[in-house]
Amino acid sequence: MKSNNIRLAITHGDINGVGYEVILKTFSDSRMYEHCTPILYGSTKVASYHKKLLGQQHQEMTFSAILEAGQHKDRKFNVINLTNDEVKIDIGKSTEIAGDLSRQALDRAVEDLKKGEVDVVVTAPINKKNIQSGEFDFPGHTEYFSQQFGAESLMMMVCDKIRIGIMTNHLALKDVPAAITRENLLKKLHIMHDSLKRDFGIPMPKIAVLAVDPHAGDKGVIGDQDTTVVKPALDEAMEQGILAYGPYPSDGFFGSSEFSKFDGVLALYHDQGLIPFKLMSFTDGVNFTAGLPIVRTSPAHGTGYDIAGKDKASEQSFRAAVFLACKIHQNRKEYDELTKDPLK
Repeated sequence: MKSNNIRLAITHGDINGVGYEVILKTFSDSRMYEHCTPILYGSTKVASYHKKLLGQQHQEMTFSAILEAGQHKDRKFNVINLTNDEVKIDIGKSTEIAGDLSRQALDRAVEDLKKGEVDVVVTAPINKKNIQSGEFDFPGHTEYFSQQFGAESLMMMVCDKIRIGIMTNHLALKDVPAAITRENLLKKLHIMHDSLKRDFGIPMPKIAVLAVDPHAGDKGVIGDQDTTVVKPALDEAMEQGILAYGPYPSDGFFGSSEFSKFDGVLALYHDQGLIPFKLMSFTDGVNFTAGLPIVRTSPAHGTGYDIAGKDKASEQSFRAAVFLACKIHQNRKEYDELTKDPLK
Protein backbone atom coordinates (compact mmCIF):
# COMPACT_ATOMS: atom_id res chain seq x y z
CA MET A 1 0.00 0.00 0.00
CA LYS A 2 1.39 3.38 -0.98
CA SER A 3 2.16 5.72 1.90
CA ASN A 4 0.46 9.12 2.10
CA ASN A 5 3.34 10.55 4.09
CA ILE A 6 4.85 13.73 2.70
CA ARG A 7 8.33 13.11 1.27
CA LEU A 8 10.41 15.75 3.03
CA ALA A 9 13.79 16.65 1.52
CA ILE A 10 16.27 18.18 3.99
CA THR A 11 19.48 19.85 2.86
CA HIS A 12 22.10 19.61 5.59
CA GLY A 13 23.50 23.14 5.26
CA ASP A 14 26.90 23.96 6.77
CA ILE A 15 28.34 20.85 8.45
CA ASN A 16 30.26 22.99 10.96
CA GLY A 17 27.19 24.83 12.23
CA VAL A 18 24.08 23.86 14.17
CA GLY A 19 22.25 22.37 11.17
CA TYR A 20 22.82 18.72 12.01
CA GLU A 21 22.09 19.35 15.67
CA VAL A 22 18.63 20.84 15.05
CA ILE A 23 17.83 18.21 12.40
CA LEU A 24 18.75 15.31 14.69
CA LYS A 25 16.96 16.79 17.69
CA THR A 26 13.81 17.25 15.60
CA PHE A 27 13.73 13.70 14.27
CA SER A 28 14.79 12.03 17.51
CA ASP A 29 11.11 12.47 18.35
CA SER A 30 9.36 9.48 16.79
CA ARG A 31 6.10 11.42 16.47
CA MET A 32 7.61 13.45 13.62
CA TYR A 33 7.43 10.38 11.35
CA GLU A 34 3.64 10.45 11.55
CA HIS A 35 3.68 13.67 9.50
CA CYS A 36 6.42 13.08 6.95
CA THR A 37 9.20 10.84 5.69
CA PRO A 38 12.54 12.68 6.03
CA ILE A 39 15.20 12.34 3.34
CA LEU A 40 18.44 14.08 4.30
CA TYR A 41 20.85 15.16 1.58
CA GLY A 42 24.04 14.92 3.57
CA SER A 43 26.26 12.26 5.10
CA THR A 44 25.69 9.40 7.53
CA LYS A 45 29.26 9.84 8.78
CA VAL A 46 28.76 13.53 9.49
CA ALA A 47 25.39 12.80 11.09
CA SER A 48 26.99 10.16 13.34
CA TYR A 49 29.72 12.61 14.36
CA HIS A 50 27.15 15.22 15.37
CA LYS A 51 25.00 12.65 17.15
CA LYS A 52 27.92 11.82 19.44
CA LEU A 53 28.02 15.47 20.51
CA LEU A 54 24.40 15.39 21.66
CA GLY A 55 22.81 14.25 24.90
CA GLN A 56 21.97 10.65 25.71
CA GLN A 57 18.31 11.05 24.71
CA HIS A 58 19.33 11.34 21.04
CA GLN A 59 21.76 8.41 20.88
CA GLU A 60 19.21 5.76 19.87
CA MET A 61 18.45 7.48 16.57
CA THR A 62 19.55 5.45 13.54
CA PHE A 63 20.12 6.35 9.90
CA SER A 64 18.93 4.51 6.80
CA ALA A 65 21.41 5.05 3.96
CA ILE A 66 19.81 5.15 0.50
CA LEU A 67 21.19 5.87 -2.95
CA GLU A 68 18.24 7.87 -4.25
CA ALA A 69 15.03 9.39 -2.93
CA GLY A 70 12.82 6.71 -4.45
CA GLN A 71 14.37 4.13 -2.07
CA HIS A 72 13.15 5.94 1.06
CA LYS A 73 11.54 3.99 3.89
CA ASP A 74 8.67 5.31 5.98
CA ARG A 75 9.27 5.87 9.71
CA LYS A 76 13.03 5.90 9.04
CA PHE A 77 15.50 8.75 8.92
CA ASN A 78 16.73 8.35 5.34
CA VAL A 79 20.10 9.75 4.27
CA ILE A 80 21.43 10.19 0.74
CA ASN A 81 25.21 10.31 1.06
CA LEU A 82 26.70 13.13 -0.98
CA THR A 83 30.13 11.61 -0.45
CA ASN A 84 31.51 8.35 0.90
CA ASP A 85 34.83 9.95 1.82
CA GLU A 86 35.87 10.95 5.31
CA VAL A 87 34.91 14.58 5.78
CA LYS A 88 36.95 16.96 7.92
CA ILE A 89 34.62 18.68 10.37
CA ASP A 90 35.78 21.92 12.00
CA ILE A 91 33.01 22.80 14.40
CA GLY A 92 32.27 26.51 14.50
CA LYS A 93 34.50 27.37 11.54
CA SER A 94 33.87 28.32 7.92
CA THR A 95 35.65 25.91 5.56
CA GLU A 96 35.76 25.26 1.83
CA ILE A 97 34.54 21.66 2.15
CA ALA A 98 31.55 22.81 4.21
CA GLY A 99 30.57 25.25 1.48
CA ASP A 100 31.04 22.62 -1.22
CA LEU A 101 28.86 20.07 0.59
CA SER A 102 26.19 22.72 1.25
CA ARG A 103 26.04 23.42 -2.47
CA GLN A 104 25.94 19.73 -3.40
CA ALA A 105 22.99 19.14 -1.09
CA LEU A 106 20.99 21.96 -2.63
CA ASP A 107 21.71 20.90 -6.21
CA ARG A 108 20.78 17.27 -5.52
CA ALA A 109 17.57 18.19 -3.69
CA VAL A 110 16.51 20.58 -6.47
CA GLU A 111 17.09 17.85 -9.03
CA ASP A 112 14.76 15.53 -7.11
CA LEU A 113 12.16 18.27 -6.59
CA LYS A 114 12.05 18.86 -10.34
CA LYS A 115 11.62 15.13 -10.97
CA GLY A 116 8.86 14.84 -8.38
CA GLU A 117 10.88 12.42 -6.24
CA VAL A 118 10.23 14.55 -3.13
CA ASP A 119 7.32 16.79 -2.17
CA VAL A 120 8.81 19.65 -0.15
CA VAL A 121 12.22 20.84 1.02
CA VAL A 122 13.49 22.27 4.31
CA THR A 123 16.93 23.86 4.10
CA ALA A 124 19.30 23.93 7.05
CA PRO A 125 21.40 27.13 7.42
CA ILE A 126 24.27 27.79 5.01
CA ASN A 127 27.25 30.11 5.27
CA LYS A 128 26.59 32.60 2.48
CA LYS A 129 30.31 33.22 2.03
CA ASN A 130 31.82 29.74 1.81
CA ILE A 131 29.07 28.41 -0.48
CA GLN A 132 29.92 30.91 -3.22
CA SER A 133 31.37 29.40 -6.40
CA GLY A 134 30.99 29.38 -10.16
CA GLU A 135 27.84 27.28 -9.66
CA PHE A 136 26.42 29.27 -6.75
CA ASP A 137 26.48 33.06 -7.04
CA PHE A 138 23.50 34.07 -4.92
CA PRO A 139 23.10 36.09 -1.70
CA GLY A 140 20.93 33.37 -0.19
CA HIS A 141 18.57 30.42 -0.56
CA THR A 142 15.67 32.58 -1.76
CA GLU A 143 17.48 33.85 -4.84
CA TYR A 144 18.92 30.39 -5.58
CA PHE A 145 15.52 28.68 -5.60
CA SER A 146 13.97 31.50 -7.62
CA GLN A 147 16.59 31.03 -10.32
CA GLN A 148 16.36 27.23 -10.26
CA PHE A 149 12.60 27.28 -10.78
CA GLY A 150 12.42 30.36 -12.97
CA ALA A 151 9.95 32.10 -10.70
CA GLU A 152 9.53 35.53 -9.15
CA SER A 153 9.46 34.86 -5.41
CA LEU A 154 8.96 36.57 -2.07
CA MET A 155 10.85 35.86 1.13
CA MET A 156 8.25 35.48 3.87
CA MET A 157 8.93 35.18 7.58
CA VAL A 158 6.21 33.24 9.35
CA CYS A 159 5.28 32.61 12.98
CA ASP A 160 2.05 32.30 14.93
CA LYS A 161 1.84 36.09 15.39
CA ILE A 162 2.68 37.47 11.96
CA ARG A 163 3.58 36.83 8.32
CA ILE A 164 6.10 39.35 6.96
CA GLY A 165 7.16 39.47 3.32
CA ILE A 166 10.46 41.14 2.42
CA MET A 167 10.16 43.02 -0.86
CA THR A 168 13.87 43.49 -1.64
CA ASN A 169 15.37 40.34 -0.02
CA HIS A 170 19.12 40.52 0.70
CA LEU A 171 19.77 43.91 -0.88
CA ALA A 172 22.24 46.51 0.39
CA LEU A 173 20.39 49.40 2.01
CA LYS A 174 21.92 51.93 -0.40
CA ASP A 175 20.26 50.08 -3.30
CA VAL A 176 16.82 49.78 -1.72
CA PRO A 177 15.19 53.08 -2.81
CA ALA A 178 15.84 52.43 -6.50
CA ALA A 179 14.33 48.96 -6.18
CA ILE A 180 11.08 50.28 -4.74
CA THR A 181 9.09 50.91 -7.90
CA ARG A 182 5.40 50.65 -8.69
CA GLU A 183 6.03 47.61 -10.87
CA ASN A 184 8.08 45.76 -8.23
CA LEU A 185 5.61 46.54 -5.48
CA LEU A 186 2.72 45.20 -7.53
CA LYS A 187 4.65 42.01 -8.35
CA LYS A 188 5.38 41.31 -4.68
CA LEU A 189 1.84 42.18 -3.61
CA HIS A 190 0.43 39.72 -6.14
CA ILE A 191 2.78 36.99 -4.88
CA MET A 192 1.85 37.63 -1.24
CA HIS A 193 -1.86 37.84 -2.04
CA ASP A 194 -1.82 34.56 -3.98
CA SER A 195 0.31 32.82 -1.34
CA LEU A 196 -1.95 33.87 1.53
CA LYS A 197 -4.89 32.40 -0.38
CA ARG A 198 -3.35 29.17 -1.68
CA ASP A 199 -0.66 28.41 0.90
CA PHE A 200 -2.35 29.68 4.05
CA GLY A 201 -6.03 29.22 3.21
CA ILE A 202 -7.12 32.86 3.65
CA PRO A 203 -9.91 33.65 1.13
CA MET A 204 -9.66 37.49 1.19
CA PRO A 205 -6.30 38.41 2.73
CA LYS A 206 -5.63 41.92 4.06
CA ILE A 207 -2.07 43.13 3.49
CA ALA A 208 -0.35 46.05 5.19
CA VAL A 209 2.56 47.73 3.39
CA LEU A 210 5.25 49.55 5.36
CA ALA A 211 6.59 52.98 4.46
CA VAL A 212 9.98 53.83 2.96
CA ASP A 213 10.72 56.93 5.04
CA PRO A 214 10.17 57.81 8.71
CA HIS A 215 6.57 58.92 9.29
CA ALA A 216 5.84 57.89 5.67
CA GLY A 217 7.69 61.02 4.57
CA ASP A 218 5.61 63.48 6.62
CA LYS A 219 3.84 64.71 3.48
CA GLY A 220 7.10 65.40 1.70
CA VAL A 221 8.98 67.01 4.59
CA ILE A 222 11.28 63.97 4.93
CA GLY A 223 10.80 62.29 1.55
CA ASP A 224 8.22 61.77 -1.18
CA GLN A 225 8.67 58.14 -2.31
CA ASP A 226 5.77 56.97 -0.15
CA THR A 227 3.37 59.43 -1.76
CA THR A 228 4.67 59.28 -5.34
CA VAL A 229 5.44 55.56 -5.63
CA VAL A 230 4.10 53.41 -2.78
CA LYS A 231 0.60 54.89 -2.37
CA PRO A 232 -0.20 54.88 -6.12
CA ALA A 233 0.92 51.24 -6.29
CA LEU A 234 -1.41 50.35 -3.41
CA ASP A 235 -4.30 52.14 -5.11
CA GLU A 236 -3.63 50.15 -8.28
CA ALA A 237 -3.46 46.91 -6.30
CA MET A 238 -6.86 47.69 -4.79
CA GLU A 239 -8.27 48.15 -8.29
CA GLN A 240 -6.90 44.70 -9.13
CA GLY A 241 -8.69 43.08 -6.19
CA ILE A 242 -5.83 43.02 -3.69
CA LEU A 243 -6.69 44.43 -0.25
CA ALA A 244 -3.45 46.36 0.29
CA TYR A 245 -3.29 49.17 2.86
CA GLY A 246 -0.68 51.72 3.83
CA PRO A 247 2.01 52.84 3.68
CA TYR A 248 2.43 52.54 7.46
CA PRO A 249 5.40 54.00 9.35
CA SER A 250 6.95 50.85 10.83
CA ASP A 251 7.69 52.20 14.33
CA GLY A 252 4.09 53.00 15.19
CA PHE A 253 2.77 50.05 13.20
CA PHE A 254 4.65 47.50 15.31
CA GLY A 255 4.66 49.51 18.52
CA SER A 256 0.86 49.72 18.60
CA SER A 257 0.33 46.10 17.49
CA GLU A 258 -1.48 47.35 14.38
CA PHE A 259 0.04 44.35 12.56
CA SER A 260 -2.41 42.02 14.34
CA LYS A 261 -5.25 43.37 12.17
CA PHE A 262 -3.68 42.06 8.95
CA ASP A 263 -3.09 38.65 7.39
CA GLY A 264 0.26 39.70 5.95
CA VAL A 265 2.71 42.58 6.12
CA LEU A 266 4.99 43.64 3.26
CA ALA A 267 8.24 45.18 4.48
CA LEU A 268 10.26 47.08 1.90
CA TYR A 269 13.74 46.05 3.01
CA HIS A 270 15.41 43.31 5.01
CA ASP A 271 15.90 44.75 8.49
CA GLN A 272 12.59 46.63 8.43
CA GLY A 273 10.87 43.26 8.50
CA LEU A 274 13.40 40.98 10.15
CA ILE A 275 14.05 43.03 13.30
CA PRO A 276 10.42 43.09 14.51
CA PHE A 277 9.93 39.50 13.35
CA LYS A 278 12.84 38.15 15.36
CA LEU A 279 11.84 40.17 18.40
CA MET A 280 8.50 38.39 18.23
CA SER A 281 9.73 34.95 17.27
CA PHE A 282 13.46 34.39 17.56
CA THR A 283 13.26 30.71 18.55
CA ASP A 284 10.47 29.34 16.37
CA GLY A 285 10.14 31.57 13.30
CA VAL A 286 10.23 30.12 9.78
CA ASN A 287 11.54 31.44 6.46
CA PHE A 288 9.20 30.49 3.59
CA THR A 289 9.82 31.24 -0.10
CA ALA A 290 6.45 32.22 -1.55
CA GLY A 291 5.80 32.19 -5.29
CA LEU A 292 7.68 29.00 -6.16
CA PRO A 293 6.03 25.97 -7.79
CA ILE A 294 7.52 23.90 -4.94
CA VAL A 295 7.40 24.35 -1.16
CA ARG A 296 10.62 25.49 0.53
CA THR A 297 10.98 26.48 4.18
CA SER A 298 13.93 27.02 6.50
CA PRO A 299 14.54 27.82 10.16
CA ALA A 300 14.82 31.56 10.72
CA HIS A 301 18.35 31.43 12.08
CA GLY A 302 21.88 31.09 10.77
CA THR A 303 24.72 28.59 11.18
CA GLY A 304 25.19 29.42 14.87
CA TYR A 305 28.94 28.82 14.81
CA ASP A 306 29.25 30.22 18.36
CA ILE A 307 27.13 27.43 19.87
CA ALA A 308 27.79 24.66 17.32
CA GLY A 309 28.74 21.30 18.82
CA LYS A 310 27.72 22.31 22.35
CA ASP A 311 24.22 20.78 22.46
CA LYS A 312 22.81 24.28 23.00
CA ALA A 313 20.88 24.88 19.77
CA SER A 314 17.08 24.88 19.93
CA GLU A 315 15.28 22.77 17.35
CA GLN A 316 12.02 24.75 17.66
CA SER A 317 12.53 26.78 14.49
CA PHE A 318 13.57 23.77 12.41
CA ARG A 319 10.64 21.72 13.67
CA ALA A 320 8.29 24.62 12.88
CA ALA A 321 9.80 24.76 9.36
CA VAL A 322 9.00 21.06 8.88
CA PHE A 323 5.41 21.50 10.07
CA LEU A 324 4.87 24.59 7.92
CA ALA A 325 6.23 22.88 4.79
CA CYS A 326 3.85 19.95 5.34
CA LYS A 327 0.90 22.24 6.07
CA ILE A 328 1.46 24.36 2.96
CA HIS A 329 1.79 21.21 0.86
CA GLN A 330 -1.61 20.04 2.10
CA ASN A 331 -3.17 23.50 1.72
CA ARG A 332 -2.06 23.68 -1.91
CA LYS A 333 -3.57 20.30 -2.70
CA GLU A 334 -6.88 21.29 -1.13
CA TYR A 335 -6.92 24.73 -2.80
CA ASP A 336 -6.11 23.31 -6.23
CA GLU A 337 -8.81 20.67 -5.86
CA LEU A 338 -11.42 23.25 -4.85
CA THR A 339 -10.55 25.74 -7.59
CA LYS A 340 -9.95 23.44 -10.55
CA ASP A 341 -12.20 23.85 -13.59
CA PRO A 342 -14.84 21.08 -13.33
CA LEU A 343 -15.44 21.25 -17.09
CA LYS A 344 -11.89 20.06 -17.68
